[in-house]
Amino acid sequence: MSSDVLTSAATGDSSGRRSIRSYVLRAGRMTNAQRLALDELSDVYGISSEAPRPLDFDQLFGRSAPRVLDIGFGVGDALVEMASANSDQDFIGVDVFRGGVGNLYRQLAERQLTNVRAVCDDAVDLLKQQIAPGSLNRVNLFFPDPWPKAKHHKRRLVQAPFLELIRSRVAVGGHIHLATDWAEYAEFMLAQIAQVEGLRNTAGEGQYAARPASRPLTKYERRGQRLGHTVVDLVLEVEAV
Repeated sequence: MSSDVLTSAATGDSSGRRSIRSYVLRAGRMTNAQRLALDELSDVYGISSEAPRPLDFDQLFGRSAPRVLDIGFGVGDALVEMASANSDQDFIGVDVFRGGVGNLYRQLAERQLTNVRAVCDDAVDLLKQQIAPGSLNRVNLFFPDPWPKAKHHKRRLVQAPFLELIRSRVAVGGHIHLATDWAEYAEFMLAQIAQVEGLRNTAGEGQYAARPASRPLTKYERRGQRLGHTVVDLVLEVEAV
């Protein structure tokens, strides 16, 4: 992800209390183009707060197709590229950064893409309240904030409870694709994955996958490469439990 404004760290508890979040909302600057896109294109590309719960994807997109959830799309470049290259798939993007959502809407309109809808919201809330179990074919989570300081590890998004929530929303045979350029976070991810039943590491237990051609290079990733960071991918297949 290209932004510090990410999604929620955990799923909360049965009392309904929210647990520690993995993002800090900052009053980021929005360009006039982003603000205009939010104002004028939300009805076209956004997901209304009045939409059915859970979402009816066939109604939302006007067709039946494989569904991909992209968590924390930043400014939207990678999501637009994936959607453009995969017109036979429908993409749902979620991010809490309003400027990024506006930028995504602007790009979608420029490319006249119809297979993307997005929401400015917390990913945990979206998954719990609006995504039906087994309704997704894939979930992408690229470059979540690594929260490198040990005292902040509790804020990390990729933890066993969150992975369990995602797994419940992905159909058997579907995939969860994670990517990070932070070596210690990659090891942390592996440890969390090992705690979740029904997730098979397609590269083998404890191994990383080669970067799939389906994952576009992002501005954030290129920056990490310039800094000497090694990018790793984890591709998990959802199995019956």
